[in-house]
Amino acid sequence: MALNTPPLAQDVERYLAARPRAARWLEFLARRRYRLAAFPDRPLPVVVIAHRGRHPARIEQVAHAIEHDWMETPPQCRDAYEEILRQAPGLIVVQLRRTNVCGCLGHRHVIVKEIPFSEPHDAFGDAAVGEMDIAFDRVESWLAQPLMDTALDTQFIAGSRLKEFHEQQLRFRLLSILLHETHHMVAPQATEDVVRGRSLAFYREALANYVEIARATLSFTIDRSFSRLGKE
Repeated sequence: MALNTPPLAQDVERYLAARPRAARWLEFLARRRYRLAAFPDRPLPVVVIAHRGRHPARIEQVAHAIEHDWMETPPQCRDAYEEILRQAPGLIVVQLRRTNVCGCLGHRHVIVKEIPFSEPHDAFGDAAVGEMDIAFDRVESWLAQPLMDTALDTQFIAGSRLKEFHEQQLRFRLLSILLHETHHMVAPQATEDVVRGRSLAFYREALANYVEIARATLSFTIDRSFSRLGKE
């Protein structure tokens, strides 16, 4: 968590640490980990990233997207989700999976299934709890905007910054899915076309802004990663 940890996040961290030793030991054996993250410009919602497996770095990718990349997006991207985040459950549990049997990128859960958060607790205060899942492998291989993603990938492929670009691209995808499912939580009556349109616009504008800043701040002659940008 960031230095200015929201009060709710502090309470939840204390709750997780104070649970019976047997419960925490079983989670350890199952490689179940929890990581709390919060958007820097607001105390709520607090996001609990739940992950089981041998890739704890995946938790940090999601956390970094929330704690850092969110504030790097253009104001219009954040403004588009201002009301949605204001109305969102105070505590959002994200079950980070490798994949989903159905092949979907993620789902909003009607019922909270993650055991530590499935029942009310004093640590949550008045905050409502919502839950979703995100399929990391599916998001990693997903072309959110096929033409744009392919064009940018081609521009980066000759240079040394391709890995950095792919990591940033992945975090924007993860963030857009998180916001997409949060939108479903807040407005379950909204059509998929409306929800998808907003999250894809967020991804498109955030990624374009990242590339534009890279073009403006990096030397085209020194780093071939950007040497062809603007020419194609």
